[in-house]
Amino acid sequence: MEGGQTGSWGENILDYFMNTKQIKTRDGAEIIWYHRANSKLQMAEAIQSAAHMIEADVLCEGGGGSDEPIMAHPPETTSDHTLKEWLNEIKNTNKGIKLDFKSLAAVQPSMKLLGNIKLRKPVWINADILPGPNGSNCVIEPKGFLDTVTSFFPDVTLSLGWTTGWVNLKCNKGYSPAMVQEMEAICRHLTQPVTFPVRAALVRQSISELRWLLQQSNRYTLTIWTGKHDDYSVGDLLFIRDSFDKSRVFYDILEPKNSEFRKAIRI
Repeated sequence: MEGGQTGSWGENILDYFMNTKQIKTRDGAEIIWYHRANSKLQMAEAIQSAAHMIEADVLCEGGGGSDEPIMAHPPETTSDHTLKEWLNEIKNTNKGIKLDFKSLAAVQPSMKLLGNIKLRKPVWINADILPGPNGSNCVIEPKGFLDTVTSFFPDVTLSLGWTTGWVNLKCNKGYSPAMVQEMEAICRHLTQPVTFPVRAALVRQSISELRWLLQQSNRYTLTIWTGKHDDYSVGDLLFIRDSFDKSRVFYDILEPKNSEFRKAIRI
């Protein structure tokens, strides 16, 4: 393995945060997320926050012209923060990380940096590798992404998603049987844990498809995420929570719904 030790990168984050006494039960809703900690200011806030997991976006400077990975979410292609700086800041905290890759070009140089830093905490590596409901075809090519990541870190937890869109005041279709079957065909040959990021506003209409997906392997979990302008309710989140094993669903959702949801389930 090129990149050095992975420590607990294949460990379920519920086990990690229970073993370090940061949560009390094997319930995915106990994990607090900080979303899009890309700038130095956001990262400083994330480190000071109660979050267990910090999520941020990685691409190459200028959108691909350089091999210096930076922390930015398209359409932004510049940043005041390189991945190297970001990783050095996280190193001495007790928080886990999720790196969301927006370009294939950024993956290999980022894996080299991760290998050098030897984090002993949860690491998730994320990319949208298939088109999903109302999604664009601008996905990260699955084979290139998976081959690159696993050549460095065969055990790291993968977060593999679909591109999605949301149109307010319109009937938005959920994840179809074909979409989840295509994803499972890619993941069945993998050996490490895989979480599937799914958009909260599209999950209620996709319960049977996502249940089928989780039934295919005990390595699989869901991570519920939300778009800023999505139309969904705390009731939808509670419905999702009641539809799956609580240890197999994580909730990376925006305020104020996040606080309302946690209050409703008394966490």
